[in-house]
Amino acid sequence: MIAIETKNLTKSFGSHRVVDRLNLSIEQGEIYGFLGKNGAGKSTTIKMMTGLIPPDEGNIRIFGEDIRKARQQILKRVGCIIETPGFCGNLTGQENLQIYSRLSGSSKRKIIEDTMEMVGLDPKNTLLSRRYSLGMKQRLGIARALLNQPEVLLLDEPTNGLDPSGIREMRKLLRLLAKEQRMTLFISSHILTEVEQLADRVGIIHNGKLIDEISMEGLRKQGSAYLEIQVDRPAEALRLLETEMGIFDFSVKAENRIEIFDAAEQSAQINQMLVEHQVEVYQLNRKEQSLERHFIELTGGEKRL
Repeated sequence: MIAIETKNLTKSFGSHRVVDRLNLSIEQGEIYGFLGKNGAGKSTTIKMMTGLIPPDEGNIRIFGEDIRKARQQILKRVGCIIETPGFCGNLTGQENLQIYSRLSGSSKRKIIEDTMEMVGLDPKNTLLSRRYSLGMKQRLGIARALLNQPEVLLLDEPTNGLDPSGIREMRKLLRLLAKEQRMTLFISSHILTEVEQLADRVGIIHNGKLIDEISMEGLRKQGSAYLEIQVDRPAEALRLLETEMGIFDFSVKAENRIEIFDAAEQSAQINQMLVEHQVEVYQLNRKEQSLERHFIELTGGEKRL
C-alpha cells in the first residue's frame, strides 16, 4: 500500500522555485531518507505534506487521501517534527505533552509517560523545558509526534542535537517503529551516515528537483571499491600518483586524505611507490561505495580533481 504520494509538487517563494515538480511514492512501513543540502527544499516539502503551506501546483496523498481535502482526518494518522520543536518554556516536558495531548482529544497519562520513556526522557523530571538541552528538546519533539500513535511519521533532522549515544538509541527506536508497527518514516536529514544506516531507500533533492532515488541495497550492490590514504605531503602524493602510476581519478579530502578511484587492486604498489619517494603513509584503507560519495557526485558538493 502506498502511504505517501506526491505528483508534480511545486512551490515557489517569489521568483525562487523551492520545490520543482516533485514526484514521490513511499510504501507503508518503509523508511525513506530525504537528502539535500540546506535550502534544497526538504523542509518546504514536509510543510506541504502536513498542509502547513499550500503547493502552487501538484498534489499530495497520504494513504490515498488528498491533504487539501481531508487534512484533519489525515493528520490524525500522522506525526511530525519540523525544524526545531517549540514548547512552553515554563512547563515541564510532561506538562507540555499533556497540553498537546488534550488539544489532540486525548490526555491519557500512561501513554504520555510511556512515550517519554520510549524516547529516553524521564517523565518524572521536573526540569522546565526552557532549560532543556537541544538534544532533550529534540527527544521531546519526537515524543510529541508519537503521542497519537501515528501510521506516518515525518521527521525533519530527527537526530539534531543528539550525542552519538542518543543517535544510536534514536536509530534503534525508528527501526523498531517501522518493523513492529509498520509505521512509515519520512526522514529529512543532512547527516548522510545516519540515513545510510537507517533508510530502506533514499531520494536526493537538489535545487528543488528530485535528482535520484535508490535503495540502500542497490547502492551497496552497484558500489565500486576505492582506496583512502592519509599522507604527510598530499600535494607530492598527487603528483606522484599522476607521474609514476598514471592515476588521475582521485579526490582530496580534509586532514591530508586522498580518495583514489579505479585503483583498489593497486594498494600495495601505491603504498610502496609513495614510501620510496619519502611520502609518509599514515593510513591506507580499501572502502566501498558510500551514500556520502554518491551524494557528492550527484550534487557537486565537492570538486573532483
